[in-house]
Amino acid sequence: MTDIAGTAHKQLQQTQIHAAAGTARLEVVTFKLGEEEYGIDIQKVQELRGYDAVTRIANAPDYIKGVVNLRGIIVPIIDMRIKFKLGDPTYDQFTVVIVLNIGGRVVGMVVDSVSDVITLTAEQIKPAPEMGSVLDADYLIGLGTLDERMLILVDIDRLMSSDDMGVIAKISA
Repeated sequence: MTDIAGTAHKQLQQTQIHAAAGTARLEVVTFKLGEEEYGIDIQKVQELRGYDAVTRIANAPDYIKGVVNLRGIIVPIIDMRIKFKLGDPTYDQFTVVIVLNIGGRVVGMVVDSVSDVITLTAEQIKPAPEMGSVLDADYLIGLGTLDERMLILVDIDRLMSSDDMGVIAKISA
């Protein structure tokens, strides 16, 4: 990332943090992938479901598990553990599909478990450092701190609309 792009990205992160501060609070659904805990804006979450069998789509990337019919809507299901290369997923009674509504498109996101819903104040949201993590900093709002917990706050709109996820638009069309 160039210095100018890096500076612009930091300013965008600060703007997002200040926007959250303008509302005074950010309510997030927290979930686990491996050992890390993540959070996404609760307003993007349509519902939570247990993991069920999916219909595979030929030639889809491996992180797209397939599609399900959710009350007449064909919903692509993305396994975030595979997407972020966090090892082989295991599906058990704790595995959850977070059904998201992103820009009018419904997408399911498989996670290891959902922890809870928490409210963060602006003071609890810190800018994400550039670390070359599995999740590109472009898709992070920041880090949420709650007592001893550290949450990786994901900008789910940007992540799901990114070029490599563009295949979702083709599958659900």
